[in-house]
Amino acid sequence: MHISSQFDSGSINIVNAKSPDDIQLTIPKDNQSEFAQWFHFRLVGEVFITHSITISDLAKSAYPAGWENYNVLASYDRQTWFRVPTTFDGDKLQFSLTLEQPSVFFAYFIPYSYERHLDLIHDAQMALHCEHQFLGLTLDGRDMSMLIIGEPSPEKKKIWVTARQHPGETMAEWCAEGIIYRLLDEQDGLARKLLDNAVFYVVPNMNPDGSARGHLRTNAVGTNLNREWATPSAEKSPEVLCVLDAMKAIGVDMYLDLHGDEALPYNFVAGCEGNPSYSDDIKQLEDTFKTALMAATPEFQDVYGYDKDAPGEGNLTVAANAVGERFNCLSYTVEMPFKDNADLPDIQFGWSVQRSRQLGEDILIAVNAVINQLG
Repeated sequence: MHISSQFDSGSINIVNAKSPDDIQLTIPKDNQSEFAQWFHFRLVGEVFITHSITISDLAKSAYPAGWENYNVLASYDRQTWFRVPTTFDGDKLQFSLTLEQPSVFFAYFIPYSYERHLDLIHDAQMALHCEHQFLGLTLDGRDMSMLIIGEPSPEKKKIWVTARQHPGETMAEWCAEGIIYRLLDEQDGLARKLLDNAVFYVVPNMNPDGSARGHLRTNAVGTNLNREWATPSAEKSPEVLCVLDAMKAIGVDMYLDLHGDEALPYNFVAGCEGNPSYSDDIKQLEDTFKTALMAATPEFQDVYGYDKDAPGEGNLTVAANAVGERFNCLSYTVEMPFKDNADLPDIQFGWSVQRSRQLGEDILIAVNAVINQLG
């Protein structure tokens, strides 16, 4: 039997792996950080033998509530990921799988590799109305890439989408992929209409270093990028610095920041009601967006989510708040579950690649509902 994590986004500590009926593991912390939640590893074992795995010390993990009613993901081919029944006792996560093939991967959520990220960028740039723009370098020397979808002109709205500030929230890049490919579909009437009125600036991976390193929440030096938008620096958060500089140069009429939530089993948005400049006009845009998205898909709801900030008490280090305040625009954090959508549960797959991508496509319906009111 063999367990490994020496690959893109791999992360696990082996405590004891001598017997398939008692495999003991823990989750490493992000580099220079106390965040520990993301795991991704490969197990090579015996076919038709049940392998029982325990991941311990989770009471000290970043989000212990994230393990409640959570089921681990597994894949034999790294394409189809299925849920494995899992129990959590407050500190230990336990699950078992009788192997159908000699090698299987396990992960906290379906991985989105750096290689796939590069494939996405370079496939998209081949479209006639899509341009790749290099924004700068991460601390590990990886590229920060943006896709410009549509033909820029002064009268068009500028719609920004960022994903995966927290690298373990891979559903965010899967969702961004859905947005990108719908916009690139020249036979999609909604996409054509949107691109008549707007240009989309999409950064599908805000945190390439953390993604490759197997981090949950931080970049190469332990920085939570979604707390850097007030004063980003080249030393701690060049990823945010280069994107914010591009926003200042181009302008922003609407912003969506895509994320995943460990604990809440729902899709929801968080707005900017705590911003000093928050107005009735922004509230109307928010309400129109939410109403349109709820009409477009039963995957979205507006009952469960984060507590709303009191007026004037929004955290302006957070991307959505900072961008909404700086550009006085509609600005939302979009959250998806690591677990499942409790309103539409799927026991076999839970929240998945397909559902993340479909939500991205449906988000564009809500963007279209507000686009003529922006600016």
